Amino acid sequence: MIADLPYEPWLEVIGVFVGALSGALAGVRKQFDVFGILVLGWAAGLGGGILRDVLIGAVPPVGISDWRLVATALAAGLVMYFFHPRLERARRLIVLLDAGALALFTVVGAVKGLELGATAVAAVFVGVLTGVGGGVLRDLLTGEVPVVLHQRQLYAVPALVGAVAVAVLWENRWLSVGSTVGVVVGIFALRVLALRFQVQAPGPWRGLNRR
Repeated sequence: MIADLPYEPWLEVIGVFVGALSGALAGVRKQFDVFGILVLGWAAGLGGGILRDVLIGAVPPVGISDWRLVATALAAGLVMYFFHPRLERARRLIVLLDAGALALFTVVGAVKGLELGATAVAAVFVGVLTGVGGGVLRDLLTGEVPVVLHQRQLYAVPALVGAVAVAVLWENRWLSVGSTVGVVVGIFALRVLALRFQVQAPGPWRGLNRR
């Protein structure tokens, strides 16, 4: 089973670190103090995982029970706190890291759901919510409308495509190290290409208002 392979925890650690960087950066831009920056880093890095574990009944959630993941999120917050003048200028790098976190969290979430007996449909929901959950919590804590709900960005769509791919691969017993990495890369590529070419989701349909 793919979730029992030794590389899987490292996917989550990497995802927590890069997600926490984006959360801590949001705190820096809002002029939060060191505590606020660390809280936002923890929320962005572990919020999706906590939501995932609650949904699939894996309690207590790793976001509050696994000291390694908590330490990873706090370490990312401290890195941003001390080095934000340089890191903030590297805004494109942070965007890439956020896309990477989205890809990693989505795949890890979907796989963990399947490993614990969730149906394919449930695993897709869990994967998407894990992928976007940290970003949603980050935006709410900073008083912003979550990116996934506005700006018409293709944020949840790559996560949805990736989670469906994981479920299909699992159901057909094709999920392996190579295919898992391929799904992560695919989600990442979809997100980055959507940003690069400004591909947007459709806005409100105005057909009924036409005369």
